[in-house]
Amino acid sequence: MDKVKLLCGRIVSRVNANLREFDFETEQFISNAIEYDKLSKFYCFYGITSHHPIDFYFKHASMAGSYFLGKCAVNQSIIYKSDIRGDELKRKGDIMDKDNPLPLVEDETIVINGSLLYKTLVHSNSHNIETPEEFTIRNTVSSHYANIHGSTIEGCFLGPFATIDLMNLHSCIVGEFSYVQAGEFFHKQIDPGVIHIETSDFSFQFKYKKKVIDKYIGVNASFQPRGLIYQFVMEKEPEYERLFKVVDLPPVKAPQSSAVNRYAVIKGDTKIGENVLIAQGAYLENAYMGDGSNAQENTYIIDSHLIGMNITAHGGKIINAQIGQKTFVGFNSFLLGKQTARLTIGKGSIVMPHTIIDIETPLQIPNDTIVWGYITSEADLKTHTIAIEELNSVDGELNSGEMIFSGKGKIFIDGFKRRIEQILLANGAYYDHDEDCRGHAQDDQQIAFNTLQPYRSGKNKGLYPFIRIRP
Repeated sequence: MDKVKLLCGRIVSRVNANLREFDFETEQFISNAIEYDKLSKFYCFYGITSHHPIDFYFKHASMAGSYFLGKCAVNQSIIYKSDIRGDELKRKGDIMDKDNPLPLVEDETIVINGSLLYKTLVHSNSHNIETPEEFTIRNTVSSHYANIHGSTIEGCFLGPFATIDLMNLHSCIVGEFSYVQAGEFFHKQIDPGVIHIETSDFSFQFKYKKKVIDKYIGVNASFQPRGLIYQFVMEKEPEYERLFKVVDLPPVKAPQSSAVNRYAVIKGDTKIGENVLIAQGAYLENAYMGDGSNAQENTYIIDSHLIGMNITAHGGKIINAQIGQKTFVGFNSFLLGKQTARLTIGKGSIVMPHTIIDIETPLQIPNDTIVWGYITSEADLKTHTIAIEELNSVDGELNSGEMIFSGKGKIFIDGFKRRIEQILLANGAYYDHDEDCRGHAQDDQQIAFNTLQPYRSGKNKGLYPFIRIRP
């Protein structure tokens, strides 16, 4: 275990150097998060299909309990129970930037150097036109259930349940439960509970009150998570660990056009429709997944009915709810209905990333509605929802409660709708036996897993030997 501890020290030094202007010490987080014995307890696994490029390279790394798919390279890093999903990386010959239309000379690779990713999701493809063949994560610490989605990152710290979406980040600190999609940030500190979406055409801003963050996903003095959302997730942790101990699992009943990952938890009376994708790390219990729906990594769908074409983005949680046709539930949202107080969300609605709904009486949200922030009763809908049609007509500034929107609402709505269609298409929701409509729900059906083991004793305990997997 000596070399793992030395590796931790190197990561701390590199990240602290990038964050020195903030006087931020990552060692406090790492020393309280990592249980060194667990780094040699769990294997990691690499998915192989005929539809994804195969190239997995790692050297001087620890990767306990982590999932890799597509082209990935890991060096001098610790990746613990994380999902590194490269099934949407750009391919050789793709054109990334219409203003500078040079094709990629090789397939894009997720490259992780000098970093610690703790129960983190990495997905999509990089939007960094400076390094089109590399989705780079360098000198970064990312903590519990953070999402790094299509974002290159260098020298950063991401707090628990934070999301960085389709942007580039340099020497930044992102507070717990914050969602940022804003092109590129340099040397910024983002407070906890900030929702910040910004382009040249619009801006959407919201910030949770501290007492709400403290209740649902605060952190202690060592930056370890606490609160109701974290408790909810940790209660389900034993179900995932069971998956690592069992070689053969009984098959899950699903149509031939749908994919249920071997590392997803499926319990109770769960029904899966056509063209459905259930990703690794998803948790379904008494869930109805209508045709074309998906449950992405770290999602929880419990005692709920998704009518169809529903997107539950990474980390979304839906409990005791009915979700209408083609409704989007954003990253790390927490929708908590009760058995006697069910939540109903109408068709065509958009639940913004990191939304919290926690109700004690039944609540119905109309069709085609934008939803954000913290909602506990019908009274909150006045300041935390807006009809898509109304926002579509905004050209200027709109304030609703603590949400501030400025710019062109139509561009905001059109962009969201395009993204929803892109996700449905990529996930195979529209598959009708036409090969051009294949997506993850079809391509991931015959996935095979290579399990890779670390050293179990000695100075290298917890590290993995240098291995490269190629076709």
